[in-house]
Amino acid sequence: MVISAGNAMMRYAFDLSSNAWLEIQWYLFAAMVLLGASHTLRVNEHVRVDLVYTQLSDRGREWVDVLGTIVFLIPSMLLIAWFAWPFFRESWTIQEVSMNAGGLIRWPVKFLLVAGFVLVALQGVSELIKRVAALRGYVHLDTRYERPLQ
Repeated sequence: MVISAGNAMMRYAFDLSSNAWLEIQWYLFAAMVLLGASHTLRVNEHVRVDLVYTQLSDRGREWVDVLGTIVFLIPSMLLIAWFAWPFFRESWTIQEVSMNAGGLIRWPVKFLLVAGFVLVALQGVSELIKRVAALRGYVHLDTRYERPLQ
């Protein structure tokens, strides 16, 4: 927020601008989204397709979470990370820099793709362990889900 406000102030008040400041805003936004996704999963605030989930018992929700995590979440996150790795590796190898004048190096933001999806997959493993423990009766999880207000 400080970078965005400072950049806007410098641009409009003093007619000074820098591509690096614009790009760092994009990089920070990408970091916030990609690195925050695993936390969102941890606190059970991720987006759901809520057709029947709220109608199920706690045990039913735990089964849906287990199956969804095994079949969809972990494989898709690892697949995306797998495909993002060459994208990052090439950028790292050639030390890619933005084509904009004064732009930043590109490989750190491309690494965020790999890191973000791997972290979601790892959090998925953590959630899977918790759900299996709940199904076996070792722990009790709060599986309530509130639909977002629209």
